[in-house]
Amino acid sequence: MTTALRTPPVALGFAVAAVLAQIAYPLASGSVKDAITFAVVALLAAACVAHATRSRGGGWAVAMVVITAGIGLTAEIVGTRTGMPFGCYSYAQDRIGPSIAHVPVVVPFAWTAGLYPVWTAATVITERARAGAAARIGLTTVGVVGWDLYLDPQMVADGQWTWCSAFSGLPGLPGIPWTNYVGWLLVAFCMAVAMELLGRARSERPYVSRSVPLALFLWTWLGSAVAHAVFLPDLGWSALYGLVAMGVVGVPFLRAVRRRDAAATPPRVDRPVH
Repeated sequence: MTTALRTPPVALGFAVAAVLAQIAYPLASGSVKDAITFAVVALLAAACVAHATRSRGGGWAVAMVVITAGIGLTAEIVGTRTGMPFGCYSYAQDRIGPSIAHVPVVVPFAWTAGLYPVWTAATVITERARAGAAARIGLTTVGVVGWDLYLDPQMVADGQWTWCSAFSGLPGLPGIPWTNYVGWLLVAFCMAVAMELLGRARSERPYVSRSVPLALFLWTWLGSAVAHAVFLPDLGWSALYGLVAMGVVGVPFLRAVRRRDAAATPPRVDRPVH
């Protein structure tokens, strides 16, 4: 007997609310846009934590937050104080909530919101391809950096953080130095390695669907490309960069899903005509 997969309703509710908030983002301005920015990060992180709790248990979800938000907060505090590993930058204060050591409290949870869906998609790919940990770590790392190719240009354009260097690391993305992407590669790699170890600590509950984090991955990959290309001015280059970089995970993920669906479809048997 096949057990029907269940989508955790709490996680689904947070995810839907986050998507609606993101849709409202281009229509807002000023303090309302700041409030929406805070809400988007908080809701996405809540959706990821709720799904992880239902899928693997509360202790596992707490560990996942420590790996993502914990490492993220440490990297951000070190980064804003020393310029390592991202380069010299600083956050706007009192716009998206309170801060710890000049880093808005909500910012570390953006790492949770970004990494968990990418890691889940990378897990699907490597399961289907029977690939090992190295492939999963590599896909997760590149996918998270791809997500930043959407995130950084959007938040810099909105003034949520600024860089000391006027040099651009990529054509069409002014004011974001190349060191930022090196830093993201390093931090995302550390998180991906830690998630690989955590993933072995407790298996998923087989009746819990992965639909919420996977839908959030697809929404971030494809929805952000459309938003940056159409609804957010001067972000066309980030639409292209993010689409390609996250596509390193997105394209094989879609292929894996297609192969799974094809395998699940019973072959057609033509009945003889009498």
